[in-house]
Amino acid sequence: LAFLASSLAAFAFRSFVFQPFSIPASSMVPTLEVGDYLFASKFAYGYSRHSVPFGLLPIEGRTFDTAPAPGDIAVFRRPSDPSTDYIKRIVGLPGDKIQMIDGINDHAVKLEETGSYSSDEIRSPKVQRETLQNGVSYSVLDVIDGSTGDNTQPVVVPAGRYFMLGDNRDSSADSRFDMGTIPYENLVGKGVRLFWNSRGVDYSSRHTLDGLTGK
Repeated sequence: LAFLASSLAAFAFRSFVFQPFSIPASSMVPTLEVGDYLFASKFAYGYSRHSVPFGLLPIEGRTFDTAPAPGDIAVFRRPSDPSTDYIKRIVGLPGDKIQMIDGINDHAVKLEETGSYSSDEIRSPKVQRETLQNGVSYSVLDVIDGSTGDNTQPVVVPAGRYFMLGDNRDSSADSRFDMGTIPYENLVGKGVRLFWNSRGVDYSSRHTLDGLTGK
């Protein structure tokens, strides 16, 4: 009974409060590196059928919902791949017009070069500090000038959907490409706290994602 009770408590905590996720790919470098582990808040955006494993929450849309903000790091499911968790940054809200022309061209987006980036897997000659209209700022990589993802056609974000981008702009499959925009009900949670890295990264100065994004 004690084992069953503790298992149910862990399942409930993971489903409705915080869930840990690992970062297996480099699409969010330099904010999130391969091997990072983070907690996502399951209550930040309310709950949908994607909040609970195996679709055990049979609801339509969202309940107790709170709208995301530009700059949030979100865990979500693609409509075409509902069994896999993805993580990107929300940069476009419903009704926004998004066009990539050396940065996000919907609203005034400030870009400031801050140096270079190097790891065992990635070397970028240019790191930029991107600041959205609401004041949220974060670092992005621009490895290849003039790549396909740097210049796109304008997209108006449909009602109830969000435009997602990876911070590693030249190595991210996101809303610029065939992923498209993501329905609100497909959001799983908001990334809020880093807690471990398999390579022993010191998190003393990058413990929360708020600190990483300058919020």
